[in-house]
Amino acid sequence: MPANLTPQYFEAERRFKAATTPEEKIQALEGMLAVMPKHKGTDHLQADLRRKIAKIQDEAEKKYATSRRSFNIRKEGAGQVAFIGPPNTGKSLLLASLTNVVPEIADYPFTTKSPNVGMMPFENIQIQIVDMPAINMEESRIWTNNILRNADLLAIVVDLIDNPVAQAEDTIAELEKMAIVPEVEGVETDIGLRPRKMFIIGNKGDYDIEDEGITSITARFAGKLDAIRISAEEKTNLEELKRQLFNHLEIIRVHTKSPGQKVDLSDPVILSKEATVKECAEAVHKDFKAKLRYAVMWGSGKFAGQRVGPDHTLKDNDIIELHI
Repeated sequence: MPANLTPQYFEAERRFKAATTPEEKIQALEGMLAVMPKHKGTDHLQADLRRKIAKIQDEAEKKYATSRRSFNIRKEGAGQVAFIGPPNTGKSLLLASLTNVVPEIADYPFTTKSPNVGMMPFENIQIQIVDMPAINMEESRIWTNNILRNADLLAIVVDLIDNPVAQAEDTIAELEKMAIVPEVEGVETDIGLRPRKMFIIGNKGDYDIEDEGITSITARFAGKLDAIRISAEEKTNLEELKRQLFNHLEIIRVHTKSPGQKVDLSDPVILSKEATVKECAEAVHKDFKAKLRYAVMWGSGKFAGQRVGPDHTLKDNDIIELHI
């Protein structure tokens, strides 16, 4: 069977041949896979491209292993948020203010040389925070690329008193070099690009006396990216920041209970927004999905103890009793 490769494929192949860095090669190869027709005639070619991607990733990981840099950071908690941005915006101090991690903090650029990871408590869950090195550090690009392409949320941290719009725009431009673009509702993403949820944190708000920094940010990105003003140093508005990060992860907490038993609110099931009773049952136990007959719920239902079917959509902090 002929491959019938498209012009978009050959354009991605041209980019691969012209690529000089591992991340550029991986992006081009992923673009070739994305636009390639999927049928028996391309099975071997698909496998070959995947082998090339794996080989480039393996070589890049070995290159940075001597400096203890991790190509992947295993996700923990309810979601993974990556703090990114230019140097000296206060990302490390913000990580320390939100978690129990004590990273190296200084008033000169590029203090963070590799990712720092901490767990941020929010109500009854933990959210993983990854403080990334400055977005424009070339030597960290290959593993930075991999982490950022897989994080659940990218939080762009800018300094509100140092041209924050330019900082945000430069950060987004650097992400685009990695084929990572903001996920905007109603906007279709080009093939080969990785849309990610993004959010802007305007730090050093205690120095933004006239609100000029946060006003410029919200005006520039209105309808595209949300923003919040905080101060990591003064710990101003950090509780609202936690809530905003939770909201932008687009997840819900669902509490399950057995008939006749009290509900444990300390260990919720984490699901995506608009998840159904059936999806919650599967998250509790893979066999429950097929056996589930109905659920009794408290919370967003019409009344307490309402009986609902497997396709009922759940809301944050619903309590459900599964019946199989």
